[in-house]
Amino acid sequence: MNLKKMQMDDFLARLIQEWENEVVEFKQAGTDYDTNKIGEYFSALANEANLRGLEKAWLIFGVHNKSRSIVGTDYRQDPERLQSTKMQIAENTAPSVTFRNIHEYLPPMGRVIFFEIPAAPRGIPIAWKGHYYARAGECLTSLGLDKQDEIRQQTLATDWSAQLVPIASIEDLDQAALQKARDSYARKYSNLFSTEEVKQWSPVNFLDRAKLTYDGKVTRTALLLLGKPESTYLLSPHPVQMTWKLEGLERAYEHFGPPFLLNTSALYQKIRNIQLRILPEDQLLPVEVSKYDQHIVLEALHNCIAHQDYTRNGRIVVTETVDRLIFENEGSFFEGRPDDYVTGEKTPRRYRNPFLTQAMTELNMIDTMGYGIYSIHVMQARRYFPMPDYDLTTPNAVRMTVYGGVVDPAYSRMLMQKTDLPLDEILALDRVQKRLPLAETIIKRLRRDGLIEGRKPNLYVSASVAKVTANKVDYIRTRTQDDDFYCKLITDYLEKFKKASREEIDQLLKDKLSDALDESQKFSKIANLLTKLRRRGIIVNKESNKKPSWELVGRIAE
Repeated sequence: MNLKKMQMDDFLARLIQEWENEVVEFKQAGTDYDTNKIGEYFSALANEANLRGLEKAWLIFGVHNKSRSIVGTDYRQDPERLQSTKMQIAENTAPSVTFRNIHEYLPPMGRVIFFEIPAAPRGIPIAWKGHYYARAGECLTSLGLDKQDEIRQQTLATDWSAQLVPIASIEDLDQAALQKARDSYARKYSNLFSTEEVKQWSPVNFLDRAKLTYDGKVTRTALLLLGKPESTYLLSPHPVQMTWKLEGLERAYEHFGPPFLLNTSALYQKIRNIQLRILPEDQLLPVEVSKYDQHIVLEALHNCIAHQDYTRNGRIVVTETVDRLIFENEGSFFEGRPDDYVTGEKTPRRYRNPFLTQAMTELNMIDTMGYGIYSIHVMQARRYFPMPDYDLTTPNAVRMTVYGGVVDPAYSRMLMQKTDLPLDEILALDRVQKRLPLAETIIKRLRRDGLIEGRKPNLYVSASVAKVTANKVDYIRTRTQDDDFYCKLITDYLEKFKKASREEIDQLLKDKLSDALDESQKFSKIANLLTKLRRRGIIVNKESNKKPSWELVGRIAE
């Protein structure tokens, strides 16, 4: 509806007669009105118009709420300042939208302003400063999860990842990422095309074939996977970002933006992936495994990218702790539950970002058959580690934990000794080691096979099959990480107690050093650590070499 002056009398009269509802709001609004409040009403009215299948909603200034009469408004009488409200709304809504039009009407009773609010796009609720609003009759309220889900289920016709970015061009794509994409595509279709043939394709031809663009036009998917870092602004306000975060004795973080095709590997390189040694029962040679398998980490990270709900304007977070990685992404689990995919038998029928997942499949980043979760479980079992955990308790978010160490040595030895265990029994034993409940049928089966002992709820892996000898599970850390860890213990001790003799430092560290070292090796190790700290100018010996007294120097001591 394009409001003409001759139509405004009848239109306003009809709105006043029907009065306020979920898609119409009247305000007196004198000389000024809080822009933040306007934004909240914009979010609420846009979302409600979407839910009711309407094209627009209305926020009207200059009408008294109680008397339902026109009283006029002096809100932003300068035309340019009034129209600047559009920009203020666009800057803080997600996705970025604003008024379709702002109409001024000047009847004899006073000035009236019609803010014409477009309905929220199909599948995408509108947020104001990160919060979703709705209406309950005439009242402003938050948009409930049921209404959010109702809007997001409209995504059949609206795929965020398939949308074109009109002002973007192929020049906004990273050349190294583009080359890697070609190589990945050539490997996937090596039975159809030679590598040389793929190299000869023009960028436009290749990108269309790889389903990253269509008709040479750049999509959000292309920018996400191949975009230059400096082109990220083209996807604003969506913070397309992965964050690696280290938690523990040391803390650190780093953000990674596009191109995701390259930067998932860059994020993986930040993870402290050391070698671990597990000594099987009654054997002298340990089994060495990496703390985290690269394929598992990238599979989990690529799944986060494929299933992220980018309309929620959140980032993907990978948190590294001492013994696990935690992957978090925005958006509820899209079809079914993680348990449905553990056996590898379920194939998803729908994806949240079908265009993105198709492109990632073309580049060998994921498959679309639902095997990702299954392969992660199988690889963890082959490494004798616990199964991953999924947490869906946070609304509109998925949290997955990948373990980088042994929880119960008996479980790990069981997998070493009985290599033919079916996956469902491994999953059940994993629940036993984590003290999680089990169905009675699987408990009877594990007892029958001699795999568990004890009484509910105190079940444990059978000692007769996997004898627990805790001192034979040994974690061997890399020299750099060991040194940093032990040096931190020394400096913390000196910071608290001001000084320490060699005997006191020996007492502090000996029981924390690896059991693989004998007494003389431990003595030398500690001497090397003290020398390293002294050469760095962090500590100083204030006494003799025979009877040293170590103290902090520099800013740490202060």
